[in-house]
Amino acid sequence: MTSARTGSDTRHFRRVFGHFCTGVTVITTLDADGPAGFACQAFAPLSLDPPLVLFCPQTGSDTWRRIRHSGTFCVNVLAGAQREVSRRFGARGPDRFTDADWSPSPAGAPILTGALTWAECRVEAVHPGGDHAIVVGRVTALGECRAEGPLLFYKGRYTTTAPPSPHESPEVVDTLLAWPRHTDWI
Repeated sequence: MTSARTGSDTRHFRRVFGHFCTGVTVITTLDADGPAGFACQAFAPLSLDPPLVLFCPQTGSDTWRRIRHSGTFCVNVLAGAQREVSRRFGARGPDRFTDADWSPSPAGAPILTGALTWAECRVEAVHPGGDHAIVVGRVTALGECRAEGPLLFYKGRYTTTAPPSPHESPEVVDTLLAWPRHTDWI
């Protein structure tokens, strides 16, 4: 028999959802104070038409305040070899961009060198989500995709996967966003 605990047990909550593998992104912006960014696992594509994404920053985050004020951000999807980039942008402190190579997106937000790909976005909506905000962004530009494996986070550790072969057809799970009848799987 399976035992159950309440959702208010934060340690158990983290353990349970640590079993959900996530990709790692760095959300960046540029404002009058310079570049800003943070490592973010709470990211997902949301809609194809219109093209929307979402991410969830802590409500008290200084970087989130700067992103909200600037109104634009760039989602950098990290490659498997970018563990140190994730650690740097996951730590608190103002010096995240020290020794970080980047180039500007069309609107100026940092695109981190070595990222698998990127998406530039404009803040479309912000919703409350407990101690986090749920930010919906409209995609305004997309980067090219590199042929490497992504950086993943699972059970409190970084991991990677081998990149798919360009000669293989995508699996159904790779095409869920483009699936013509989304009601088949929702």
